[in-house]
Amino acid sequence: MLDFKENSVILLQGVLTDGALAKIKHKGKGIRVVISEGRPSLRAAEHNSRYFLDKKVTPVIICDNMAGFLFFKGYVKEVVLACQYADTNGALCDMGSLILAVLARKHKVPVRLLDGEHKKHFLGNPKDLLTLKGQPTASSKTHAYAPLVEWVPAKYLK
Repeated sequence: MLDFKENSVILLQGVLTDGALAKIKHKGKGIRVVISEGRPSLRAAEHNSRYFLDKKVTPVIICDNMAGFLFFKGYVKEVVLACQYADTNGALCDMGSLILAVLARKHKVPVRLLDGEHKKHFLGNPKDLLTLKGQPTASSKTHAYAPLVEWVPAKYLK
């Protein structure tokens, strides 16, 4: 069982650049770096965790929807979102960012935008949601929608 101390989690969403990852203050008593897996590609889990492991920090990977539990328990102290573009109206971030920003606002947790790995496409292959590491997760007759980015309104970034 992992020991999450109250207000100890820095929650990362999306594929961050190495320069952005270097800006995250991950040292301190009881601090845990938690990385949302980043379906459909799982690139966020792979890339971000490799960075921290190289720094001798063991991150925790969670399925994207577990973040709500961490907020509910009061563990999250900061949310970091991989951002493609931002202006005064909001930010274009990796998919999954909007729900974390909404939860952060509800729980009065700061949200920080850092540079995300730039996407060549904003919509993924729907077939990627129907498998996980080559194993089927749903019938091939099922339809899937796989956006890779979403808009986060400015009101959730304050």
